[in-house]
Amino acid sequence: MTSKNPHEEAYVWIWLSGEVKPVIAGKLTADGTKLFFNYGKSYIERMRDASPAIPIYEPELPLRTGVLPLLDGLNMPGCIRDGAPDAWGRRVITNKKLGVKGADTAVLDELTYLLESGSDRIGTLDFQLSATSYEPRSAKNASLEELIGSAARVEKGVPLTAELDAALYHGTAIGGARPKALIEDGDKKYIAKFSSSTDVYNVVKAEFVAMKMAEVVGLDAAAVQLKIAAGKDVLLIERFDRTKTPHGWARKSMVSALTLFALDDMMARYASYEDLAEIIRYRFSDPKNNLKELFSRLTYNVLCGNTDDHARNHSAFWDGETLSLTPAYDICPQGRSGNEASHAMLISGNNNLSQLKTCLAAAHSFLISKQDARAIFEHQIELIELHWDSVCDEAQLSEIDRKLLFRRQFLNPYSVLINP
Repeated sequence: MTSKNPHEEAYVWIWLSGEVKPVIAGKLTADGTKLFFNYGKSYIERMRDASPAIPIYEPELPLRTGVLPLLDGLNMPGCIRDGAPDAWGRRVITNKKLGVKGADTAVLDELTYLLESGSDRIGTLDFQLSATSYEPRSAKNASLEELIGSAARVEKGVPLTAELDAALYHGTAIGGARPKALIEDGDKKYIAKFSSSTDVYNVVKAEFVAMKMAEVVGLDAAAVQLKIAAGKDVLLIERFDRTKTPHGWARKSMVSALTLFALDDMMARYASYEDLAEIIRYRFSDPKNNLKELFSRLTYNVLCGNTDDHARNHSAFWDGETLSLTPAYDICPQGRSGNEASHAMLISGNNNLSQLKTCLAAAHSFLISKQDARAIFEHQIELIELHWDSVCDEAQLSEIDRKLLFRRQFLNPYSVLINP
């Protein structure tokens, strides 16, 4: 059961394009379990300024006065929920506030999670108690060794200490279920992912291999590095929603595919690649290239065994008028007990089986002929086979883990089957 809401409202701050300081955009108000948003007068008046206001996301939150209605089935605007912490961040916050091992993350309400999570969240939004004074919730740039120690304490349910664990707390707004934190290094910002005590194989290195191979096969994928700290592997993913300027950090606006679908987490099972392709055709800039990129990501997900391709693992940049795909991220082979596997998103109709022939059946939705679709995944297969050893060598992947991944996750015979 959700606890009594300690806050009835929160103010939404936003970084406009190219700016390094946020401005107040509006207010979130709680009404039972629902959160409603309305823009502030000062933000709407910025439409006449040199740095004009943009809708946080249209059509969900159009730039107009008054409390905006929620889309059907939603308890809060999806573009606001995109800035909230997911499973890992919620564990850190409940640990910090309650100090109870295994505390149910449902005991805290959504406003609390928005107001308690770190300010350096994905995209351009942050949440504050004040409409006039912006106070970022940040922390020192801790070492990877320190962060690993903090993550281990959270997994064990040990209460967070005030100073060191503030660094881990800084990354609570980053989505996903695995242990992670934020770090800054010169003109780059990174998401650091750590191993988990529940891992049955080297998930960190497996994701590194999948992300590097995504680049090899020609996908627009986030840059990654593999580091070792405290004797453990750490995956660093370069953030593509931040740009260092001479005056500070600028932010890029993003929305998840779940928001594009106007679905919440409970309805995510209805998300589909075909529907996302339709949205791209009508609402994205350069739809032809975005469609080819999305189809290529789909086939690569099949080929590398990344079946956790849910709608929060696809995102688009939003410039106030149009959308474009962000670089690919969170591509990680998933363990499977047998050959058959299913994707988190539907691929063709109600079919989500992880097979290239399923992708082939959906190719027309991406405005791609079957001949061109075959050429895409055949080229990917060729490059995976050609560069497998070199990418695994770069990851220093053990022979046991190579055998675990190759022909099981990567290029699984069930997945590459085209004709029965």
